[in-house]
Amino acid sequence: MESISLIVIWAIFTVLLAMFLGPPVVLMVLYLADRGQQQHAVLRNFPILGRLRYLLEHVGPEFRQYLFDSDFEGKPFSREGYRNIVYAGKYMKTLVSFGSKRNFDLPGWYIRNAMLPTLAEQMGAEREPLVHTRRYVIDDEGLFSRKEHSEPAAVAPWTLTPEHRPVIGGDLDHPWVLRGLVGMSAMSYGAMGRHAIQAYSLGLGIAGGSWMNTGEGGLSEHHLIGGGDVVVQIGPGLFGVRTQDGAWSWEAFCELAATEQVCGFELKFHQGAKIRGGHVEGSKVTPEIAAIRGVEVGKSIDSPNRFPFFDSLDAALDHVARMRAEGGKPVGIKVVIGGPGGFDAMADAISRREDGPDWITIDGGEGGSGATYQEMADSMGIPVYSAVVIADDALRRAGVRERVKLFASGKLTSPDRIVTALSLGADAVNIARGLMISVGCIQAQKCHSNECPVGVATTDEDLMKALVVDEKKWRVANYIVTLRAALMSLAAACGLEAPTQFTRRHAVYRDDLGRVHGAEQLFPPPEAAPPAGG
Repeated sequence: MESISLIVIWAIFTVLLAMFLGPPVVLMVLYLADRGQQQHAVLRNFPILGRLRYLLEHVGPEFRQYLFDSDFEGKPFSREGYRNIVYAGKYMKTLVSFGSKRNFDLPGWYIRNAMLPTLAEQMGAEREPLVHTRRYVIDDEGLFSRKEHSEPAAVAPWTLTPEHRPVIGGDLDHPWVLRGLVGMSAMSYGAMGRHAIQAYSLGLGIAGGSWMNTGEGGLSEHHLIGGGDVVVQIGPGLFGVRTQDGAWSWEAFCELAATEQVCGFELKFHQGAKIRGGHVEGSKVTPEIAAIRGVEVGKSIDSPNRFPFFDSLDAALDHVARMRAEGGKPVGIKVVIGGPGGFDAMADAISRREDGPDWITIDGGEGGSGATYQEMADSMGIPVYSAVVIADDALRRAGVRERVKLFASGKLTSPDRIVTALSLGADAVNIARGLMISVGCIQAQKCHSNECPVGVATTDEDLMKALVVDEKKWRVANYIVTLRAALMSLAAACGLEAPTQFTRRHAVYRDDLGRVHGAEQLFPPPEAAPPAGG
């Protein structure tokens, strides 16, 4: 008994000694280490204290995002923009109180309303069958917590009635008919984790009338589980359609084309955030991803910056024509516009040949990416609004605008931004980061590192556990349906029957002097060229 008491006393004494002597010893070790090192000048002159600088530098982005940035300051997405996406996905709400937070003294785009809006019963919107989803309801919002519960909801799909649905590749055996104008932009399995891809697929399937784009990483079973339309993107790395030695495989392509859910293919010439080949860190390349892409496990992937066998626009369009013929499904291309006249050569080639892609995705320079270089992200490629006008004009001048559809992408995450893009010339829009936010992205900007803290842009099994597919799928569905409902509401306010009817007349720009210009005045639609051979 006495020995036990001594052990307890010595244990207590040792703990107390460590508590009192431990910190000074640790500080002395750090002091000597900082003084002796030759890499950091601040630490050498101000040992220990200088470490506070690095701590603040490390946590600075988080402090600014949550404490110091105003509602409209944060980048890539402001607090207000981020919150609007989250609220649409969780609560299916876009309601605000007391008025807009927009600074109306600044120049910007506006939407022209009609004197007599369209009545609800006159809209070209499908209200059945209902979308059966789940949404959150706030019970109590306290200072430190929000109490809420999830409940079933049955809502109208707000898809387009048949007479308003754009048809892509109408001359093919398997045309692609759009029932809505909002879909998922290219996000590869590998850049995104398995749980994120599954949540997108299931959520878009619940919403119906939308589509998902595989990104250049190839088609996986996770893209198909939701049962919705899938666009298979093919980049210069040829993942999913390559032979063992990296060449194009028509056999693999035809196998993909035979997949019922595949509604079309997209050749990625460029991406808004990077006019270079795709990059995936080796830490993200799991055995499954390596098998889908036909690459080595754990090895970083860098694609060429263009298709090696496209040495001219005619060669590219020859390939598109063969894809359409052998696959029987529409084929599009994804490009970035570099400036005025940047799309003229492609539009003229499409007109001259009387063939070419069924759609063209215009990716703005503000587009995102899991990994790119700063010099490209900041300055390469013009923003989406300007780019859409340039592409639309080029296709009009070439006389092929009716045949070739335009998709727009680049931070088009809110209904008003989508309507502006549609008014300036787009037929439909693709969204990537809006869907990432709907499944939990907090803008940690660690997409390239495989260390995404919320399990979205990572293939790490432990981190992916944070993303619960059966909860996040509802948020994806709600976000898409809420966007479609808002597009119908804006179309009605403009006196239209459907958002497919927006034209440049409906977009107006207020400059820094308060003058208002219609988009049709700023960018007069050009005269169409006569038909080839006419």
